[in-house]
Amino acid sequence: MKKYIALSVFAMGLGLTSCDDFLDKLPDNRADIDTKEKAVTLLVSAYPSNDYILLSEYSSDNVDDYGARNPYTDRFLDQVFAWQDITESNNEDTESLWEACYNAISSANQALMGLEGLDMNDDGVRHARGEALLCRAYNHFILVNMFCQHYDPNDTHSPGVPYVTELEDNIHATYDRGTVVEVYQNIQKDLEEGLRYVGESNYTVAKYHFNKAAAYAFATRFYLFSQQWEKAVQSANMVLGTAPSTMLRDWSVQAGMTQTYSAISQHFVDATLNCNLLLHTAYSSMGLAFGPYYVYCRYSHGAYLAGNEDGKALPALWGSNQNGYYMTMKTYSATNLDKSIFWKLPYLFEYTDPVAGIGYRHTVYPAFTADETLLSRAEAYINLGRYDEACKDMSVWVRNISMDAAAMNFEFDPETIKAFFNGIDYSYERTNENGVVTEKNITQSTVKKHLNPKFDIGAEGDTKECMLQAVLGMRRIETLQAGLRWFDVKRYGIVIPRRLMDANGSPSKCYDWLSVDDPRRALQLPKKVTAAGMQANPREGSTGGNSSVALPFVSYVTDNVQQIEDKYLVK
Repeated sequence: MKKYIALSVFAMGLGLTSCDDFLDKLPDNRADIDTKEKAVTLLVSAYPSNDYILLSEYSSDNVDDYGARNPYTDRFLDQVFAWQDITESNNEDTESLWEACYNAISSANQALMGLEGLDMNDDGVRHARGEALLCRAYNHFILVNMFCQHYDPNDTHSPGVPYVTELEDNIHATYDRGTVVEVYQNIQKDLEEGLRYVGESNYTVAKYHFNKAAAYAFATRFYLFSQQWEKAVQSANMVLGTAPSTMLRDWSVQAGMTQTYSAISQHFVDATLNCNLLLHTAYSSMGLAFGPYYVYCRYSHGAYLAGNEDGKALPALWGSNQNGYYMTMKTYSATNLDKSIFWKLPYLFEYTDPVAGIGYRHTVYPAFTADETLLSRAEAYINLGRYDEACKDMSVWVRNISMDAAAMNFEFDPETIKAFFNGIDYSYERTNENGVVTEKNITQSTVKKHLNPKFDIGAEGDTKECMLQAVLGMRRIETLQAGLRWFDVKRYGIVIPRRLMDANGSPSKCYDWLSVDDPRRALQLPKKVTAAGMQANPREGSTGGNSSVALPFVSYVTDNVQQIEDKYLVK
């Protein structure tokens, strides 16, 4: 894969007229990785430079459409929100993500090749091998969960993504997509071997690499997604220890800080915090889109969503008022602006020309946190039928984020959760006193949605289903603006609408639904990849090939930082 990428960049640099001269042999300017130090240096590039967060956040039910008269969008975001195949170029498009992940995989593979034959009794060599394996597994994990249907152990036909384990030495090589099940099997193999070797001896700031806690948080998420509940619990235990509350984000500290977006968002990604297990940097507009800016606000997490489905609605479960968080949701309301958000990811700017003020948008984001790992363990406990242990974890999370719950020393119990959710209608429908659905209503949004996973969760209204409603609602708040809600939508087959909001910020009509088995739950592969012959994801009336070739080179779009501040900052 790496050689294909190198060939495409090299050829474009020399001009198309000379392409034929380079098809007879494969140019290869890779450095020899023959020492531990070189492998460690190379592994810096084994993490994706482009994130999945924007694609997944705007694909989920965390945003609504505020209308065609709202000018703060572009064709790329229109396609993402509408679950269309992406044809527009953007630093966060599907092509950028695909390329970034396979570039990172190539770096991991080159490091692994270089580490062969080195002394495995050396801590640094072992730890570098562990990191490389984890990076290879993680990048494939992103790809399979973005570009494929969710894992179902009983579905042995759903197309996966190519699992690349070697550096390519043949310019005519092709790759078969395999199946999702096969990709998960390969991920698990790399993950479990990586866990045997992972360590922190090679880096001074371990939070930007797969340290031991981050590795087990990744294992927790992988086992959760693959329905290996007991292994998910065991992995989370390795992260959280015997006192999980000490690992969580200290929201009370943020509440006492200077209340500016810059200060709070940069503290949110502070590498010294116990809660931040693995941090990534990326070309990203997320700090603008979910900050005090108009950028991309045609599609927003607005007051209606917050008040009916998540941030200001779910606190009713633990008796808190809507403003009971240590860090309350920030509300922005103006013409063409309806945002209810938490301050999370920073907006950072990389100057390429400081005089002209030109450069790239960036952010830093936590790929894994202790808080999300705690809720993952709670979900695994529920699926194991260990409800009391799940309640303990959910209680710890609530007391940590809500000053009201902390003051009350709030504790959940299964019966309280069951009674709460059985007293609420499912979203998008109303029932009578006998529990019979009497009306379909797009304006009926609640914290409860029908769950349709590929595994058994019991009957609707049973303790298990109600407990899952609770933990998924908490996960939605915890991961708001972090892109992970999309994966929960896929895992649990949650049906979601595309709604147009009226001038008062309420739903006026629905113009699309994402059904339980909708093929659009798997983002379409990049256009240039399918054009080269790789099998496309199924769409109505579509067909595809069965192999792949090289990925195109991604060119990044630059911005002018002053123009962003002048045009988009909420004043």
